[in-house]
Amino acid sequence: MPEWVADAVIISAKPHGEGSAVVIVLTAENGRHAGLVRGGSSSKMRGILQPGNRVRVSWRARLIDQLGQMQIELINAIPALMLDDALRLAGIASACALLDGTLPEREAQHALYDGTNALFDLMCLDDPDHRWIEGYIRWELGLLNAAGYQLDLTRCAASGAREKLAYVSPKSGCAIALDQAGEYVQRMLTLPVFLGGITNVASDHVSGLNLTGHFLEKRVFAAHNQDLPIQRRRLADMVLSRYNQSAHIE
Repeated sequence: MPEWVADAVIISAKPHGEGSAVVIVLTAENGRHAGLVRGGSSSKMRGILQPGNRVRVSWRARLIDQLGQMQIELINAIPALMLDDALRLAGIASACALLDGTLPEREAQHALYDGTNALFDLMCLDDPDHRWIEGYIRWELGLLNAAGYQLDLTRCAASGAREKLAYVSPKSGCAIALDQAGEYVQRMLTLPVFLGGITNVASDHVSGLNLTGHFLEKRVFAAHNQDLPIQRRRLADMVLSRYNQSAHIE
């Protein structure tokens, strides 16, 4: 009888039948993995099965290709630590939705599992300026890499230069130097300063989410005839709204 026990992150939970839930978790060794949780729709279990929670999972099935059953114990209720911060909650929801919609089933994801836990730890820190968003954008770059699409932000695709990088080609995903964009400059994506860019834009966070969001949408989700998850769009809208409000006050 196939079975495993591992620490995991809840990435989605949906009601199933009478009182149960199909839960999808992210683990290091077993990657994105689904299972049936008996009683998962109860009020007690709904709190445990919140996306973003760290849990201990026991999974077993009669055959390896079956859905199988999960038993889940709560380790750390990450979203509960952010109940007074809608933007951070949106970040958690976005990350979990992207993991659920991007990763293949049952393939090891050691780096992404560690990166996701590191991101959630970062989001729990006292950070009134929301610098965690930079970490979140770097995490999305890691997710793109795990999905087989790695951006090259270290050198100019046109000249090979590693200095004065300002843009990213929306087609190739490669950096473009400030003096190499030419007539296509209006079509380029901005390379944020915290990722090596030099352009002094109004909001690096907005530019960074536009950058990773473009490639997630066009290269990952579009390949499966899917839209970018609504949770990810909501996060981008909230960051943009936050910047617009700050600019208006200034």
